[in-house]
Order: sequence, then structure tokens, then C-alpha cells
Amino acid sequence: MNKFLLHIEGLAVLVLTIYFYFHLQFSWIVFLVLLLAPDLSALGYLKNVKVGSILYNLFHTYTIPVVIMICGLLTNNSNIIMISLIWIAHIGMDRMLGYGLKYPTKFQDTHLNRV
Repeated sequence: MNKFLLHIEGLAVLVLTIYFYFHLQFSWIVFLVLLLAPDLSALGYLKNVKVGSILYNLFHTYTIPVVIMICGLLTNNSNIIMISLIWIAHIGMDRMLGYGLKYPTKFQDTHLNRV
């Protein structure tokens, strides 16, 4: 049941970010181009599993994009708001699909399940 709730939570985050992205009339081309950009953090696995999991987790937690979102709102910078919404949408999409934060054992070991 807990995993199901985390998947639903990811879906809710994804839907909300898409709604606000649409409402703010940002570019859908930019959305599609940048949606998978946080996954570039997985390149850290080329070094080793520990570096890979740290880098991956850094780019797959809500903290950084939410702080960036707040900065964008405070400075009224639409580009920063747009990028943070895409980043948050990516994380929500990952959670919805069952991809979680990585453990430093294997790429497949996540806090949601084994991928």
C-alpha cells in the first residue's frame, strides 16, 4: 500500500507541474527537450556506484528544484520557474513509474523497489 501511495504522489506532482507549466504558457518544446535532463546525473555511475548514487540522488530529490523555484518566484524570473517546473515534473514522473532514490549498492536498488 505504501508503494502505491508513493506512485500516486508522483502522479499528483507530475499533473500539478504540467498544469502550472501549461497555465504559465511555457514552451512545450523546451519541456520535451529538458524532461529527461536530470537523468544525465546517472553518468556518475561511470565513476563508481557510490558517486553515481550520490549524484543521481542529488538531482532526483525535490529540494534543489523547489529552492530554485522559490528563487525564480522571488526574482520573477520565468526561465528559472520553467526549468524548476520541468525538473519537478521529471522527479514526479520517476516516482510515478517506480523509480526512487538510489542506494549505493546497485543502480537497481531504490527506496521504492528494485528496478
